[in-house]
Formats: sequence, C-alpha cells, structure tokens
Amino acid sequence: MLAALLTVLPVFGLIALGYGARWTRILRESTGEGLSDFVFVLAVPCLLFKTLATAAIPAAQPWGYWISYFTGLAVVWLIAQLVASRVFGRKGPELVVSGFAAAQSNTVFVGIPMILKAYGEAGAVPLGLLLVIHLPVTMTVATVLAEGRAASFGLMLRRLFMHPLILGILLGAAVRPVVAHVPAPLWTIIDLIAATAVPCALISLGIALHRYGLASGIGLPVVLSGLKLVVHPLIVLILATKVFAMPPVWAGVAVLFAACPCGVNAYLFAERYRQGMADASSAIALSTALSLFTTIFWLSWLGAT
Repeated sequence: MLAALLTVLPVFGLIALGYGARWTRILRESTGEGLSDFVFVLAVPCLLFKTLATAAIPAAQPWGYWISYFTGLAVVWLIAQLVASRVFGRKGPELVVSGFAAAQSNTVFVGIPMILKAYGEAGAVPLGLLLVIHLPVTMTVATVLAEGRAASFGLMLRRLFMHPLILGILLGAAVRPVVAHVPAPLWTIIDLIAATAVPCALISLGIALHRYGLASGIGLPVVLSGLKLVVHPLIVLILATKVFAMPPVWAGVAVLFAACPCGVNAYLFAERYRQGMADASSAIALSTALSLFTTIFWLSWLGAT
C-alpha cells in the first residue's frame, strides 16, 4: 500500500502544485495555456524524437505481446467513444479525447516505476518495447481521427505531417540509422527540452483542473477511468495468458502497463484542439486517484508484490 502510494505521489504533487499556483493566483490562466502549448509543440516532440532515435528494437517482434496490449487498447478506445457519443453527446475532437483518455496510459510517472519495482531488470525489455511505440501509436491514431473528420484526405495528410508530435516521431525514426553521428550539443538541447515534458504537462493539468473542476460531470470521467483501470488490463490479461504464449513476466508487464491511469497526453491533445479539456483533466485526476487501489489489486493478482 505504501509503495503504491509513493509511486503515484509525484503525479498528485505536480498536479497539486499547478492547481495551488493558480488558486493563489501566483500563475495566470494564460500561463497554463502557454505551458501546454510548449509541451505539445516542443517538449513532447523532443521526447518522442529521442525515444525513437535511441531505442533498442529487436529484429524479431513479439507479435503476441503487441496484439495482446493493443487489442485491449483498441477495444476500450472504441467503447469510450461509443459511450461518449451516445450517452454524453460528445462529438468531433472532444469525442476523440474520450477515446484517447481511456486508452493511453500514464507510463512515465506510474508505469515505469511500478513495473520496474515489480519485476526488476527482467521487466526492462518488455517495458522498453511498449514505451517505444505506445505514445507514437496513440498520438498518431488520435491525430488522424481528429483531423480526418473535418478535412479532405489531402488536407488531412498535410496537417498530419505538419503536426508537432508526428514530426517528432518521423524525425526520430529517420535519424535512427545515423544516430551515432548526431552532435553532442544537439543531444544536450534535446535532452533538456524532453526532460521538461512530463512535469510541465502535469503542472499545466493542475491549472486546468482549477479552471474546469468536474465541469463535465462525474459520469463520463468515471466511465473512462473504469475502462482504463479495469477493462483494458483485463482484456490484456486474458489475451496474454490464455490466447498467446509468452513468459509470465512479459504478460505481467503488459497487464500493468494497461492498468496505469489515464495519461496526461490526453489533456495536452484536448488543449491543442480546445475541446474536451474538462473531460480529460477530470478523467486523469480521477483515474490517478483510483489507481492507488486498482494497482494494488493487479500487482497482487499477478503475484508481483
């Protein structure tokens, strides 16, 4: 219990810092908007660039591992959008935000420390494989869905390839063959900017929580949190242990990765499109709070405590 609490405490701490700074008027509302723009346009693209350019990707891909995780992701994304549309009347980019929030995991602050504490070095390789493609896949899908609804195919492609996150992904992949020749000063700049992505995003989220609170109501955030913390890891558990053959550690890593709370990138995506910010911020805060209890359950079920 204490270990799980210490794992999620930094997340709450940074969100609370942003909330408190806005509540005491140390920071202005426009600061949060500017901070989220910085994270979306510079910090996260640098993080994606660095991750894809330097990651060790094995030649033989573990397809059962991929299928187990991303099938669960696709199912909860689809359910979230159906519920958000038909029950809560969401549409357009805010509908995409609901699916994104239910599917994308908070890996940096919750996933990495939780999984490495549970499995140690044995979990490092399967964890790294998911980290490499998790955010690029979810961001690309979300961008295609959001841009594709209001644009022609040609315009959608143009917007997609000018999108800051997609540019970070494409440039990172392009640099892989010559990564050893990238000048050290350039890597220093990239490292410094990338290191700001998560803390700045969480502080920006705290400012947004002060602005929106539970303005979207409790209903949709509860649904999104339930899909993220219970349904997603349950689907992955069934596929990874009953359908595909893989080492128990790999199955456990996939389940714990899926069991992470809603990722802050859902809020950054919503802020970028100026739609669904209240839904995303509420779902992130609620799922992070509930993850303290659901994480303990999944760790115990997997025998990883």
